Amino acid sequence: MIELIEEEISKLPLGASPKSLYDPIRYIMKLGGKRLRPMLTCLSYSMYKNDVEKIVKYAAGVEAFHNFTLMHDDIMDKAPLRRGKPTVHEKYNINTAILSGDVMLVKVYDMFLSLPADQLKEVLRLFNKTASEVCEGQQLDMDFETKKKVSENEYLGMIRLKTAVLLGFSLEFGALLASASEEDRKALYDFGVNIGIGFQLMDDLLDVYADQKKFGKTVGGDIVSNKKTYLLIKALESKNKELNKWLSAKKFDKRKKVAAVTKIYDSIGVRKLTEEKAEWYFDQGYKCLEGINVSGKGNLIKFAKSLAARQK
Repeated sequence: MIELIEEEISKLPLGASPKSLYDPIRYIMKLGGKRLRPMLTCLSYSMYKNDVEKIVKYAAGVEAFHNFTLMHDDIMDKAPLRRGKPTVHEKYNINTAILSGDVMLVKVYDMFLSLPADQLKEVLRLFNKTASEVCEGQQLDMDFETKKKVSENEYLGMIRLKTAVLLGFSLEFGALLASASEEDRKALYDFGVNIGIGFQLMDDLLDVYADQKKFGKTVGGDIVSNKKTYLLIKALESKNKELNKWLSAKKFDKRKKVAAVTKIYDSIGVRKLTEEKAEWYFDQGYKCLEGINVSGKGNLIKFAKSLAARQK
């Protein structure tokens, strides 16, 4: 299935001229990644029908939207790397990255235009809702940068919007295209949202504890920028004086700060707390699928569990 997705992504109708506008789009789409969202759409569809090749182009559209958000998020986060390579704004420039992202979103709507007439309106309604929520989540994430205190619930609500709802949409999208029942569509959406929160919590963990070569992003970047991740929020509950000293420091050696804060996390047991919270959300997600009775459900669960294990 991944081969079908990669083939479809390689021939997306992105435009040709000016090259300076479209080359950055081809660049970010070729950086790879897990292709998680289109895989979820295809797996969801294949639970009900055997002709997944008919909807791969729409699944690729979901991946294009995801990469549009990454292109703009990287600008806002001033991120130097994406999947181990320079981010679009680093390789080209900020203005080009903004404009290429804009046209990328327009192209996603173009990809959806060939949807069956009886499904198009519902797909666009769900997609627009999801796209708005992703933007809301990104704004909350930026608001948290200047907010003195962020609660655990506020953080979980933010990552639900910024990350998880797109996984929920990806799954419901596939089910909708397969004409699944509303009950199954909702169950798949809820499954996606729950595992999406779990994946983001594991991603927070990887930012601190991952192997740099495998992670593809700068390890410790969240610590350096005082980003309010689940780990930092839980660590702040301990009122650790050394942690507060590092958070308030204006000038510091990045490596020393990452090492010191990681040591504090270790002493508090933040890693275990984060793993347990992520596992809780994964378990909640699997429970959402209990009422779905189709043979292909096992493939979806197997795929989700393999990704969760790979992130540890």
